[in-house]
Amino acid sequence: MKYLFFDLDGTLVDSSAGIYSSIAYALEKMAREPLELAALQRFIGPPLLDSFLALGMTKKEAEASVAWYREHYKQGAMLQVQVYEGIEALLKNLASKEGYQLQIATSKPEIFAKEILAELGLDRYFNGIYGADLEGVRHNKAAVLAYAMEKTPGASTENSWMIGDREHDILGAFTNGLPAVGVLWGFGSKKELEDAGASYCVANTAELQAYCERL
Repeated sequence: MKYLFFDLDGTLVDSSAGIYSSIAYALEKMAREPLELAALQRFIGPPLLDSFLALGMTKKEAEASVAWYREHYKQGAMLQVQVYEGIEALLKNLASKEGYQLQIATSKPEIFAKEILAELGLDRYFNGIYGADLEGVRHNKAAVLAYAMEKTPGASTENSWMIGDREHDILGAFTNGLPAVGVLWGFGSKKELEDAGASYCVANTAELQAYCERL
């Protein structure tokens, strides 16, 4: 059996609209200036608390910002997502193949990831959907992936792969002893992924399909 652990934001869906609007809401509530696009893009991938801390906030300010962000996000911004072209066909194909299991491993809170995938009708393709908790205990990709593997019977470093679009996916995979595949249609560049140590990079879903079939 081959176990494929997929990132969510930037890998399966373009969730930037809802994320950016929620960041803007949080910053407004914190009486902070709005961010340029390049700064907003850096929020997609890392843990949310870390991204607010990187703006120079204190831990208390960053935690308050996360709370404002989640307030706006839960009010509907989380469903401002678009599935990338070819993704559903890819998932349907892989999920129907004997010898494959698909899982989600995302730094997004698990409760949000499940709601988004159910709304999109993509949850049917996954054997498990794993994400961060709301308490900040399991907040980075390495911790989420360790949790996802623990919850997936049969998954091991010998038969599992991480698939994502940011360096955090690659580094989280290596922390858990997994090879990682970088996708180039998300928010990370090829250089970012290769510098992080991606085993392979794919430019489109057809290339990812071919790669998975060669595993």
